[in-house]
Amino acid sequence: MLKTLLNEVKEYKKDSLKAPLYMVGEVAMEIIIPLLMAAIIDKGVENENIKMVLFIGISMFVIASLSLTFGVLSGKYAASASAGFAKNLRKAMFDNIQDFSFSNIDKFSTAGLITRLTTDVTNVQNSYQMLIRTCVRAPLMLIGAMAMAFSISPKLSFVFLGAIVFLSLVLYLIMKTVHPIFTDVFKKYDDLNSSVQENVNAIRVVKAYVREDYEIEKFHNASSNVYKLFVKAEKVLILNMPSMQFAMYTCILLISWLGAKMIVSNELTTGELMSFFTYIINILMSLMMISMMFVMITMSKASAERIVEVIKEESDISNPKNPIKEIKDGSIEFDNVNFAYKKESKNYVLSNVNLKINSGETIGILGGTGSAKSSLVQLIPRLYDVSTGSVKVSGIDVREYDLESLRDEVAMVLQKNVLFSGTIKENLRWGNENATDEELIRACKLAQADEFINKFPDGYDTYIEQGGSNVSGGQKQRLCIARALLKKPKILILDDSTSAVDTKTDSLIRKAFRDEIPDTTKIIISQRVSSIQDADKIIVLDEGIINAIGTHEELLINSDIYRDVYQSQMKGADKDESK
Repeated sequence: MLKTLLNEVKEYKKDSLKAPLYMVGEVAMEIIIPLLMAAIIDKGVENENIKMVLFIGISMFVIASLSLTFGVLSGKYAASASAGFAKNLRKAMFDNIQDFSFSNIDKFSTAGLITRLTTDVTNVQNSYQMLIRTCVRAPLMLIGAMAMAFSISPKLSFVFLGAIVFLSLVLYLIMKTVHPIFTDVFKKYDDLNSSVQENVNAIRVVKAYVREDYEIEKFHNASSNVYKLFVKAEKVLILNMPSMQFAMYTCILLISWLGAKMIVSNELTTGELMSFFTYIINILMSLMMISMMFVMITMSKASAERIVEVIKEESDISNPKNPIKEIKDGSIEFDNVNFAYKKESKNYVLSNVNLKINSGETIGILGGTGSAKSSLVQLIPRLYDVSTGSVKVSGIDVREYDLESLRDEVAMVLQKNVLFSGTIKENLRWGNENATDEELIRACKLAQADEFINKFPDGYDTYIEQGGSNVSGGQKQRLCIARALLKKPKILILDDSTSAVDTKTDSLIRKAFRDEIPDTTKIIISQRVSSIQDADKIIVLDEGIINAIGTHEELLINSDIYRDVYQSQMKGADKDESK
């Protein structure tokens, strides 16, 4: 885990080294100051030597100024290094997420990934800054102050050893108790973020069903769970400060008592006792810093584990060693395909699928909810890999292709249409970033989107809100189809992508496909028979198995499922006409 994290320090290694180096200078200066203070008392004040007082006083001022300068520079470079480290961690996670297959994405919740990219990274950032400053300052100050204290009076210095043993035991018990609690806290953070995300995304549905009170209660419960775990952790962590204060005041009392006796017996001077008290404070403050550092590391350890989990997650789908980059045509073949979402599962979503599609054909897919229509087409661009068997495009197993080349030739409009914040042009150019305005317009005309776009005051420069909330469902679907067409793919897959458009527009889109892109293989998933009845072949899926294949006329004769769907939809249409 530590190696994975440190690999992301990268260009901030110099800053990460400068911060502790300057901290060494700051500590060295601070250790010298108590010695000078003792000299002022013993050599200056007690001997009434004003020149000595002034000389040592000026020396203390210079050393204090150097200490301040070193401290400021250490803080500057520590801030730069920790912020840069956090930036690299976020980038490493985000870059790896982009390579995730659908099965990898299924493993992590969206809210969980957001928590890891924000809260968890911030925790690790704070700990890293503390490590390169406090982890250097506290041990150095502890060792330096202890060494100086032993040089003044070994007898008095043994008081510290007892305090160190006591505090080490307390810290160990605190860490052992708190770490599992923080691990649970961040899981509850995921639930909290999930509640917020779901509510914001579905706010229109919440208001439509007047479920605000229910959502508030759900959020309150998620927030309360985080609160309860934090309180549970804090109840243990608060033992840290009383323990520190107990050790500090015990040391001060013992040293005051023993030191007074030693001054009376001339074993110790007044100045040495004064400097000894300063070293007491330095030692105990160092111990306090170390205890705080351990608490912070304990908290961030859980975050670090979650971050590393994302960075080290390997995509289930990757390029072969010598990938094929050229896809000659849009022919597709499913050869005895079985598929399950989990590798180890034998409960296949698709079973014994054998299917051949010629390049340029229009294929319709019909089936009830849960019949694995989407699963079938998602195997073509390798959004998932088959469990057994093979899927071939242009006669070659899709696992032998370069992923980018394959997906460039397979344009897919998913069930859930997604538009991004930006202009219509910017959204369309997701299909082809170099597309000209003429190509944009042509694609939109094919998708029957040009007409409504031109009705907007800003036309193709109309700004689309996040998620496409300022356009209708049908408009969103047509824009997504146009975006897919801009890829000029050899295979076009529409996964129930015209469900929100009227039947006339649906018919015009299919006619445009037939006339304008005859060489592109078109696969249309639809619940409406009218959307697929003129396809070259129609596939009827039932619980992950191909029930029937044929033309509209053939299926009306040979497929009970297809005939039942057709008749039920025609009855509905007849009723609408009679009304």
